[in-house]
Amino acid sequence: MALSVETCAAQHIGDRKEQQDRVGLLPNPKRPGFFMALLADGMGGHSGGAMAAEQVILKGQQNFEAFGPADETPKELLRSIIDEAHTVIKLTRFTSEQDPHTTACVLLFQPGRIDWAHCGDSRIYHFRGDRLVSRSFDHSYVNEMLRKGYLTPEQAESHPQKNVLLGCLGSEREPTIDYGEAAPPAAGDIFLLCSDGLWAYFSDDELGGVLTAHPPRAAAEILIQRARDRANGHGDNCSLVIIKLVEKQEEKKSPSAAARPAPRPGPP
Repeated sequence: MALSVETCAAQHIGDRKEQQDRVGLLPNPKRPGFFMALLADGMGGHSGGAMAAEQVILKGQQNFEAFGPADETPKELLRSIIDEAHTVIKLTRFTSEQDPHTTACVLLFQPGRIDWAHCGDSRIYHFRGDRLVSRSFDHSYVNEMLRKGYLTPEQAESHPQKNVLLGCLGSEREPTIDYGEAAPPAAGDIFLLCSDGLWAYFSDDELGGVLTAHPPRAAAEILIQRARDRANGHGDNCSLVIIKLVEKQEEKKSPSAAARPAPRPGPP
């Protein structure tokens, strides 16, 4: 079954003074059928967070262009992007008064498989139709407490340390990186990369329903508008990337010239 890919990347500044999220959809200039999706939610005040998030996009572009599947596994590529961006972000602390940090989501699409990695509390969702197949695990204090059974989901939702991260790029500790894959991908697969400025306002079921019912651009508009309405004037930067796999429609070919009846000669 041949698949076609529909994509959309979208952002909204929310109620902040600066957009510190960054997103990217990058085709590989040397390898047809390969592309990469990236999303980073920068933190650090002033332009520090934006700079940190930008490093994820830049490293993704550089390392993806140099990617050779025969010499490097998808996991090695994904790790190199996050690790190298982390190193650059840490070095900027010596040349500025900023303390930049960022999350990172990186998804690699190649014929026959999709691989992804993330660090922080920006998320990668994998739906098949409207059914959730997998969702990345937030590297946050509250989510760790929830996982260990110290908090209920209701307590986690209103916890005052909800936004405290245990893993991100730019901190003293090495970034925590989790991985996922879909091999082979199938028609109906939908991938959503998004910052907490979006996912905080939705259940998994609602996200899956919107993504399944609408093409990527329309779904992005609906999700951002609902997030803005629910933020009630207190919304964070809001960013997302949608990748939707659909069955490729065969083009109907017109009869060839050889199959058409020859025109009759006119009168002399």
